[in-house]
Amino acid sequence: MSLSSTIRREWLASPRADILAGLVVALALIPEAIGFSIIAGVDPRVGLYASFSIAVIISLVGGRPGMISAATAAIAVLVVPLVREHGVEYLFAATLLMGLFQILAGYLRFDLLMQYVSRSVMTGFVNALAILIFMAQLPQLMNVTWVTYVMVAAGLAIIYLFPRLTRAVPSPLVAIIVLTAVAVYGGLDVNTVGDMGELPTTLPAFLIPDVPFTFETLRIIVPYSLAMAAVGLLESMLTAQIVDDLTDTPSHKGRECKGQGIANIVTGFLGGMGGCAMIGQSVINVKSGGSTRLSTFIAGAVLLFLIVVLGPLVARIPMPALVAVMIMVSIGTFSWSSIRDLRSHPWQSSVVMVVTVVVVVWTQDLAKGVLAGVILSGLFFAGKVKRMFTVTSALSPDGRSRTYRYIGQIFFASTERFSEAIDFKEVVDTVVLDVSAAHFWDISAVGALDKVVIKLRRGGAAVEVVGLNEASASMIGRFAVHDKVAEAKSSEP
Repeated sequence: MSLSSTIRREWLASPRADILAGLVVALALIPEAIGFSIIAGVDPRVGLYASFSIAVIISLVGGRPGMISAATAAIAVLVVPLVREHGVEYLFAATLLMGLFQILAGYLRFDLLMQYVSRSVMTGFVNALAILIFMAQLPQLMNVTWVTYVMVAAGLAIIYLFPRLTRAVPSPLVAIIVLTAVAVYGGLDVNTVGDMGELPTTLPAFLIPDVPFTFETLRIIVPYSLAMAAVGLLESMLTAQIVDDLTDTPSHKGRECKGQGIANIVTGFLGGMGGCAMIGQSVINVKSGGSTRLSTFIAGAVLLFLIVVLGPLVARIPMPALVAVMIMVSIGTFSWSSIRDLRSHPWQSSVVMVVTVVVVVWTQDLAKGVLAGVILSGLFFAGKVKRMFTVTSALSPDGRSRTYRYIGQIFFASTERFSEAIDFKEVVDTVVLDVSAAHFWDISAVGALDKVVIKLRRGGAAVEVVGLNEASASMIGRFAVHDKVAEAKSSEP
């Protein structure tokens, strides 16, 4: 595919829609970036510069067009102890190392791990994130004037009703503009973006973190960098999959891993905190019409323009307008059909989904919730495969030979049944283990075979293993010891 066609597809497929979507995302990024800076215990500029840098860089080097990456709560929470104990300069250094780890993960194909995340875990992740997005708006709805609630309701009405008139302009952008005009000219008593923190007035500058270049510094930042890299890639890969589903287009997740690393390295040199993909902002972007790299680039570039050039005006944007947008994102993100599916889907899938939601919301840690869901999915899958494992036996007409026929998968979860099927007290001359309809998967399975064969031979029976497929035979040839034991005994004087 030529360079020009790639540019048209990834940048200029729908420039008008992408520019308008980018404007909406830029406005929604400001209070979140400030909020995440407060969580991390750093100056608001650290989060705002990071959101600008990551969004712009990832638009150029990322693997998922239309996905928004910026400073995130998932990363901010991880660095609180680092900033508190060692200072913000160590945060910048940790962000640089985080980027290097992510680039390495890209070359090691970290993205392939997504194959082990089941649909139930994905649904739980999405639902939990929708709940967290809504919960994040609650502080703006507590101890406020009644005007705030009216403005939030009016914002939601505009967001959902304006598309009936026209879809030429994203309704969230219309809601922000209208409510800002009403709040400013009406002199309404509501919280504004300026109340969240002071906006920077200068462009970010290139800097090298002011930390000692020693092994002691590495000892301090490596644990944080590894955690940031892992959580950032996990959230980015899950978000990429969700955007893939929303847009019905593929993404290059290996390239996205490397792109996240490059974006975080650049951000560390610009005095920003680490970040990753944001599902909430990505959903805003897609639902506002953004689908290419241009929308992500516009979001980052306009964010910097807004805070540096139009800072005084941006500071007057009422928070109820942005709360309305995020509530819309929360409602749109939640998989409402999953509630109905609880009754019709297999109970194991429903349990995995619910556990993922509960763990994420309880800990407010997306990585822990996804890990819990993946482990539970694996356990249920192993149990399902185990139940599909069967053993039958038949005694020869002369009563001198017993044949055990194994059907299914022999692995760590089914080895106990593999052994229990044998009647070791039965006196026969020959025992045949027919595994022509079975497959040995791991060394636990090989160990079970060793145990059975050796025990039967000690009882005086001759043992024949028949029907091994090529892969099973290769594994048994490498790791089994029952034949070696027999050879050792035969060589004894």
